[in-house]
Amino acid sequence: MSGRIKLLVSEAWRSLGANLSTTVAATMTVLIGMFLLGLFIALGTWTVSWSNHVKRQLVVKVYFYPNATAAQKNAVGMKLEQNPYVKPNGIRYVSKQQGLEIMKKRYPELVRNLTSNPLGDALEVTPNKAENVDLLFNSIAKPRPPGVERVLDGKQVSHRILQVAHVIEGVFTIATGILLVASVLLIANTIRLSIFSRRREIEVMKLVGATNWFVRGPFMLEGLFCGLAGSVLAIIALMLGKVIVLPSIHLSGDEDVRALAFPLTALILLAMGLGLGAIGSGLTIRRFLRV
Repeated sequence: MSGRIKLLVSEAWRSLGANLSTTVAATMTVLIGMFLLGLFIALGTWTVSWSNHVKRQLVVKVYFYPNATAAQKNAVGMKLEQNPYVKPNGIRYVSKQQGLEIMKKRYPELVRNLTSNPLGDALEVTPNKAENVDLLFNSIAKPRPPGVERVLDGKQVSHRILQVAHVIEGVFTIATGILLVASVLLIANTIRLSIFSRRREIEVMKLVGATNWFVRGPFMLEGLFCGLAGSVLAIIALMLGKVIVLPSIHLSGDEDVRALAFPLTALILLAMGLGLGAIGSGLTIRRFLRV
């Protein structure tokens, strides 16, 4: 068994050197494909993380009248704790003094000449899912509880955020799938040139009794070698880009917004490069095994 494996590896290695132009072409194809896939993974996962961060900012705000009683506020709070659309521990109490401080920071020109605090206390309620923000709003505002002056959910902004987030996730998924299919086809077509130039050799091997897997083995190993080399080169290029280019790009400074960890991205690219190389070779040689 070890002798057969050794023979397959040596034959694949010999073929790579004998067909250097197609070897370089296949490796460069994998390099380009894996480099683009790495960029898609980094940009896509960062964007999805950002959209999830923005989704977490969606809240329903319940404003009490300045003269609302403590009993009325407690009743609203207890009702919200039992609401199925409220995130666990998703109710934040904002006193009228805190509300005034927030107004001073955001809109100082509106509160500059105030002699007293006209605001009432408020609750910021986070939905258990961003998509449930409308259901949460309706469950609070219809009918409006006693003591509540108004209920706001930033409907226009929240809908825009959800639409953008869904588009981002859909585009990332579709683009990744298209890129993978294109990479397989490109690798298969590149390796087909090497196989086509050796079709007579394959026919002779089949005629003398070689099994399909024995014939297929060296070509699949060639695909694996090209996939490995292309993936490693793509990882090196991405690493250089991360060190040189990324520091000059100012992205969101939020701690919970981040792309997929680079070591995990590198492992994905290695696995995908090896898989694409093997699959591209395996699919291509099938037609030449029918002798």
